[in-house]
Amino acid sequence: MAAGRIKILFIGDIIGEPGRNAVAKWVPRMREVHDPDLVIANAENSAGGFGVTPKIAEDLLRLGCDVLTSGNHIWDKKDSIPFIRESGELLRPANFPAGAPGRGSAVYTARGGARVAVVNLMGRLFMKDLDCPFRAAERIAESMRRETPIIFVDFHAEATSEKQAFGWFIDGRVTAVIGTHTHVQTADERILPGGTAYLTDAGMTGPHEGVIGVERAEAIERFLTGMPNKFKVAANDVRFCGVCVTADAATGRALAIDRIQERDVA
Repeated sequence: MAAGRIKILFIGDIIGEPGRNAVAKWVPRMREVHDPDLVIANAENSAGGFGVTPKIAEDLLRLGCDVLTSGNHIWDKKDSIPFIRESGELLRPANFPAGAPGRGSAVYTARGGARVAVVNLMGRLFMKDLDCPFRAAERIAESMRRETPIIFVDFHAEATSEKQAFGWFIDGRVTAVIGTHTHVQTADERILPGGTAYLTDAGMTGPHEGVIGVERAEAIERFLTGMPNKFKVAANDVRFCGVCVTADAATGRALAIDRIQERDVA
């Protein structure tokens, strides 16, 4: 950690085996280029595009991810529920109702000793009708600030409007709000007036030749016929997408936000 500063690397939705391979390839390179103190990755699509298994979660942690976040597919692999309940490194959205397994926020020690709170929340527009993420964020941020001023939020939501409104709502009370879920990286990275780094969507780490990570023929067929079919993860044009946020370690205010998109070329 540079004197007085901390860098957090966030990896956008990891899609299946191609995404996991991209993590294995690019995290070491990101360490060389950005020298992050903490690496966070959204892993909810890492198992065949839907959910995450205990083994895959452990593999991602072994590959250099320090914390894993998730979203609406967190419960897709039923064998992962005991792991979610017991693991300290895999978060589920904090605004699931009381009684849901696992936790939605935690404080981690970054390289260099800084304490970083990571919060996982899910939007409600065009999503499940969960508890209000705005109010949940407000409560969690107030609580976490007693432990650390550095608070990183993965806001897993469908609607751009909800993500932007959430960013403005929590500006100045957290270090960063980075959106996930749409799998399409946006180009609106900025630091809001209160000092919160914001990006509507970090994009996906996985194959971009298909439709948001799945084979395009199957996606097109579903749109044409309206019939359910089984999606398969696409294979080519693999990209590593994410963002690096630099913050003042003493105040938690963001100092820089750098959007990342690397093509998986030789």
